[in-house]
Amino acid sequence: MKSDSHYDRHLRRLKQTHLNKLAKTRSRDRVIQIRAYMRTIFSEAVDQDFIPKDPARKVKVPAHLPETDKTVLTWDQLRLALVELTPRDRMPLELDMTNALRPSELLAFRWKCFDYEASTLEIMETVYKGKIRSWGKTKKSLTVIHIPRSFADDLQKWREKCPDSSPDAFILANEEGGFLDTDNYRKRVLHKLARKLNLPKLTFQVIRRTVATLARRKGTVKDVQGVLRHSRTATTTDIYMQEIPAGVRGTIDSIHRELKKSPKPHGTALSREKEAPRSVEKKMRFGNGKTEVSADRTFEERRERR
Repeated sequence: MKSDSHYDRHLRRLKQTHLNKLAKTRSRDRVIQIRAYMRTIFSEAVDQDFIPKDPARKVKVPAHLPETDKTVLTWDQLRLALVELTPRDRMPLELDMTNALRPSELLAFRWKCFDYEASTLEIMETVYKGKIRSWGKTKKSLTVIHIPRSFADDLQKWREKCPDSSPDAFILANEEGGFLDTDNYRKRVLHKLARKLNLPKLTFQVIRRTVATLARRKGTVKDVQGVLRHSRTATTTDIYMQEIPAGVRGTIDSIHRELKKSPKPHGTALSREKEAPRSVEKKMRFGNGKTEVSADRTFEERRERR
């Protein structure tokens, strides 16, 4: 019979080989996540005395991993995607773009989660791999979120004409009355839009990353953290900055207003917006505001005095 040490080395090699193979076809984050799962599972097995040693403790992250996807879209690219869709398909995407929801949260809403008067949705459950779960990814996942008033109006109109508006019915239901399948929506709507609009990529993760990036100019860092409902940011912001509910609502409203603007003509929609150059002759006011001196004149006077 092989010794424990030999068995341990053999099992470790198998796991390292498996991880190396995954690195060729899976994303960097997924490989790192699977390694973490391995270590957690075998560490628990050791604690439960199922095995004498942890064969995953020395499994390393493969040296050559794909770069983490950093695709970020523009406001116009998001707007064009919404314009292309029918009202029924646009509703979940508009909500996702506005509140940067995870797909597991987005597709689990029932009508009892919707409060029209308060303009809120409550995340009570999540969906994952065809099953309903009573928990979320983080402690902040299950909570009440603000939605813009105009979107609340759209949801209310949909409730009045949808096939089933009972409290336990899903807001975004499939033909059988169950919740929409994440993979089906991704392939049927998101991938199709990406090809049609020539977008670099369009997934739920890209949308969430895009909203987090573009929303930096719509609110404070803490407000954006509140929108995404992350458990923590850098230690400094967690300790010294507090999430302000009014600020989170304002950031969400501001994001939604950007999405509702008319997109630019297709030929220029994907180009970057450039800031208008500031005029050198721009007037500057000093003192009580009665004296006006041009910027180039003050520069010349300072140079003469040197």
